[in-house]
Amino acid sequence: VQLQAFGGGLVQAGGSLRLSCAAAISGSGRAFSSYTLGWFRQGPGKEREFVVAIRASGGATYYADSVKGRFTISRDNAKNSVYLQMTSLKPEDTGVYYCAAGGGIILSSLRSAGQYNYWGQGTQVTVSS
Repeated sequence: VQLQAFGGGLVQAGGSLRLSCAAAISGSGRAFSSYTLGWFRQGPGKEREFVVAIRASGGATYYADSVKGRFTISRDNAKNSVYLQMTSLKPEDTGVYYCAAGGGIILSSLRSAGQYNYWGQGTQVTVSS
């Protein structure tokens, strides 16, 4: 599975951005629809942190408290894609955003980066004050 994230950019505080992540699945691997998908971010001088995840079965979503109510994750299995709509952006949302995919992740481990097998290259989001 190869993931490619795009859609980052520079935006003023209070603005919006929509990130996209497209997956390419080769061989006879598992279907995109069977993966849990997540977005993580890494701000300047910070460790990578969980932002949001969407489950394979049923599409349940889980958000970090810092983005709840402002960010929305969605997936389109027909297009092998996952999206992150970000609104009311704040300077502290600045960072490199990574999409990730993992299979068989249990609920209690959704926020753990180590549970995800595949990662995109990251896209930079900069929010100016």
